[in-house]
Amino acid sequence: MKECVVLSGKGGTGKTSVLAALADLAARDHKLVLADADVDAANLELLVSPRLAERHDFVGGRVAEIDPDLCRGCELCLEVCRFGAILDGEGLRVDPVGCEGCASCFYSCPANAIEMRDRLSGQWFRSETDLGPLFHARLSPGQENSGKLVAQVKMAARLRAASEKADLLLVDGPPGIGCPAIAATSGAQLALLVAEPSVSGVHDLARILATTRHFGVPAVVCINKADINLTQTERIGEMCSREGVPLLGQIPFDPAMVETLVRLEPVTRAAGSPAAEAVRSLWEELRPRLV
Repeated sequence: MKECVVLSGKGGTGKTSVLAALADLAARDHKLVLADADVDAANLELLVSPRLAERHDFVGGRVAEIDPDLCRGCELCLEVCRFGAILDGEGLRVDPVGCEGCASCFYSCPANAIEMRDRLSGQWFRSETDLGPLFHARLSPGQENSGKLVAQVKMAARLRAASEKADLLLVDGPPGIGCPAIAATSGAQLALLVAEPSVSGVHDLARILATTRHFGVPAVVCINKADINLTQTERIGEMCSREGVPLLGQIPFDPAMVETLVRLEPVTRAAGSPAAEAVRSLWEELRPRLV
């Protein structure tokens, strides 16, 4: 079983649309497992019509809580908290939003009046789709540890892929090059980098390429909406040639991409679509590297 992560270095490049289209083609001949690692704004589910099968709570950290019956009011917790999360007014209490879970107050309290409790930070799910099982998640607003939740989603997806002897695990990575993107990249055998032909797109491609290289994951590139700025498309091609990264495909701008998005289905379901044809060519280039 091979694992391929689709990354972009930024949002809005059409990464999820490209992955859904590739999955639609791959599922015709191979057994797939899908994972949406963009836990802050998961949207792969919009294109694969999932049927929810499992729901699990995600504990991303811990939060302090003061027992008013045990508290002596010494205010030592107020002194050691560097986040201003201890509030004084009609007794000491913890602001759960401000608490970073460092436990300084817990270890400092001479009355053992403070407990560290699990903080519910989101949920992760397993859904069934016509393309294969989909593992996805939703991080609660304002919560941290999205990288930890990505790792949870990927672990569950890998276990399912191993138990079902799947041919391919396709991971829809998050935008950017931060902790969630690193967690999504970890352990993959190939990264497909979806670039857009713009000045910022070239810059973002360079950043995500440096990230995948740092973690030793081979990368290939495709350009989405390649015909909207031929100058920048040429720059991306030159970068790929200079860096020794295969440029496997160029997908043209195609209104069918938006039309199928509105119908909540991959572009490969659109007859006569130039974008669908380009994705088919991309899949033919990818297939020998993955299955």
